[in-house]
Amino acid sequence: MITIARDRQTSLYKLGSTLLLALICSLTAGICWSGKSLVILNWPDYLDPALVSQFESENHIQIRQIFYNSDEERTERLLETEGRGYDLMLVAGIDLKAYIKHGWLRRLPLNALKNGHHIDPYWHNRFPSAKGYAVPFSWGTLGIIYRTDLLSEPIISWQQLFQPNEQLSGHIGMISTPRDLVGMGLKSLGYSANTENPLQLEEARSLIKQQAPHVKTYNYLSIKENSEILGGNVYAAMMFNGDALKLQQFDSNLQFVLPVEGGNLWVDYLAIPVHAKEPTLATKFIDFINRPEHASQQASYSHFAPPHRAAIALLSEGFLEDERIFPHSSNFSNSEIYQHMSPETLKHRNETVAQIRH
Repeated sequence: MITIARDRQTSLYKLGSTLLLALICSLTAGICWSGKSLVILNWPDYLDPALVSQFESENHIQIRQIFYNSDEERTERLLETEGRGYDLMLVAGIDLKAYIKHGWLRRLPLNALKNGHHIDPYWHNRFPSAKGYAVPFSWGTLGIIYRTDLLSEPIISWQQLFQPNEQLSGHIGMISTPRDLVGMGLKSLGYSANTENPLQLEEARSLIKQQAPHVKTYNYLSIKENSEILGGNVYAAMMFNGDALKLQQFDSNLQFVLPVEGGNLWVDYLAIPVHAKEPTLATKFIDFINRPEHASQQASYSHFAPPHRAAIALLSEGFLEDERIFPHSSNFSNSEIYQHMSPETLKHRNETVAQIRH
């Protein structure tokens, strides 16, 4: 009799829990959380919110995104926590080798990534160290966004930003990360963004110091309606192509250009930290985002090109023919992927940026 009573109590408890869960589900539009969460370290406004919500619904979990505003800031966050606190992260290809060396990334269970075969091998090979540790997510270029209505001539060259005329002076937006600021300064001088030549680096430092009084901001511009370029405080700025296309939705006077000297060609990857609390969920998300229809939707949201062959087949003709997304000109041929550099070169570049930020 005691056993029967206990069984009844257990059954009543389970029934009560089920009814409570059903009530919670009804109050949350049918979305039932399991109590689990997936923590993603990511750029702001990068993942399509609709896809985030869909993954949450399909897996009864919550996604929490923690944002960084530069590759350097992401690295600083990981150094502070020794790579802990995140289940999934977006990583620039140039940083993968260092992250693996630090022991921050775990090997991916490739057999669980059913949609991995859709990724074009070309993008896997851009950063060979990524193999087995990360999956290409998107790629793009760094160029210049500018206001056609506030400038008397089109911008076609990095020189116009680094050696501005009177009209542009005081209305320039730059990125203060050493790779980008020094790298594009070097390209404006006709050198490689990856040079380690001391004389060329000194020439770039001098150029950047001369430019500084003409710069309005060294912060990356917002891609929302409060952006300084929309308000007219900034006439031209360094920007990634997909972000520029997002801003163009607010004002047709905005134009994005990949300068004649070329820019930076970058690739972002999805990777799972070795200390992830939810590695299985993270793996599921990588496979989810690589379903062809989802990869296509994500590209349409971000305006960045997907490294995904099946997704490309689903994208609109207008998207595929947009040279700002899929550039084919000599400007693109002149663009460079950032390379690893010696500690001495990195120190010189960091000091160059520190001098103009203080």
